[in-house]
Amino acid sequence: MAGILAWFWNERFWLPHNVTWADLKNTDEATFPQAEDLYLACPLAFCIFMIRLVFERWVLNFSTKRLKISLCKFLIKKEAKRSEIFHLQLTWICRWRFTFYLYIFTYGVRFLKKTPWLWNTKECWYNYPYQPLTVDIHYYYILELSFYLSLLFSRFTDIRRKDFLIMFLHHVAAISLIVFSYVNNMARVGTLVMCLHDAADVLIEAAKMANYAKCQILCNLLFAMFAILFITSRLGVYPIWILNTTLFESWEIVGPYPSWWVFNLLLVLLQLLHSFWSYLIVKTACRAISKGKVGKWNPLHVSKDDRSDIESSSDEDDSPPPSQKHHSSTTNGTNKNGTNGYLTGVPYPDEH
Repeated sequence: MAGILAWFWNERFWLPHNVTWADLKNTDEATFPQAEDLYLACPLAFCIFMIRLVFERWVLNFSTKRLKISLCKFLIKKEAKRSEIFHLQLTWICRWRFTFYLYIFTYGVRFLKKTPWLWNTKECWYNYPYQPLTVDIHYYYILELSFYLSLLFSRFTDIRRKDFLIMFLHHVAAISLIVFSYVNNMARVGTLVMCLHDAADVLIEAAKMANYAKCQILCNLLFAMFAILFITSRLGVYPIWILNTTLFESWEIVGPYPSWWVFNLLLVLLQLLHSFWSYLIVKTACRAISKGKVGKWNPLHVSKDDRSDIESSSDEDDSPPPSQKHHSSTTNGTNKNGTNGYLTGVPYPDEH
C-alpha cells in the first residue's frame, strides 16, 4: 500500500521541476494546500445532500403549498399522475440549485474582486507553487468540491434524465479539475474557472423555475439572458482568459510538467463540453423561434410535458390509455400543463 501511495504522489508528476512536497509543508509563516484538506469534502458533501433534502421537503414544500402545487395535493387526488410528481421534484431541484449557485457565485465575486489575479492572470503563476493558501480560497474550494460531489451522488437518486451520461462526465471532470488544481496549488486560476462557470448556472436554474411556474415571458427573458451569457463566457471568455493563461502564460512563467498536461487536458475537455452545450442552446432557440406564433418571439418553447427530461422508459410506463388521450389535448391553444402547445424535442440544458 505504501508503494502504491508513493507512486501516486510522485513529485515528478504533481510538481514542477526542483520542487518537492517538503517544500510545500505548512509552516508558521505560510500555509499551503494539502491533499488531506480535501477529505473534509466527503462528509460535507453528505451534509449538503441532507440539507438539500430538508430544503426540498420543508422549505420548498411550504412555498409550493402557497402556490397550490404541494406534493400532498398530488398524492391525495386519485387521478394524479407521475408526471405531476416529477414536475414538483424538478421544481424542488431547480430551487435548491438556484439557491446554492446564487450564494457561491456572489461569494466568488466578492472574494475575487479583491485579488490581483482577477485583473492580471499572470499573477496566477508568479512565485508558483509557493503561493500561500488563504482562508477564502480554502473555503471556496471545499464548498465547491462538496457541492459537486453531492451532485454526483444525487445523479443516482434523482429523476433519471436523458443527459445522465454527459452530466456525469461533466461532474467527474469538474471534480478532477478541482482536486488537481488544489493539490498542485493552481488554486488561483481554479477560483477563476469556478466563478466563471457559476455565473450562467444561476440564470438557467432561474429560467427553469419560471418555466415550471408557467411564467412564460419571464422564462423566455431569463433563457435569452442565459444563452447570451453562456455562449459569451464559455466560448469567448473561457478560452481567451482561462485557456490562454493556463496554456501560454503558465508555460512562459513556470513551464510544463506532467500534471500540467493533465490539468490542461481536463480544461480542454471542458471546452468541448461547452461547445456541445452551446450547440444545443442555439438549436433550442432556433427551433423555438421557427415554431413560435407569428409576431411573437418565443425563444424557449421547451415547456413540454415535464417528462421530456426523463428517460423514455418512464414515458412508456406512464402513457395513458387511448381512451384518455383525447382529453389531454389542448384547449384554446393551451394544454393541461398550462403551456403554449409549441413543443420541441430539446430539453432544458442542465447545470454546467
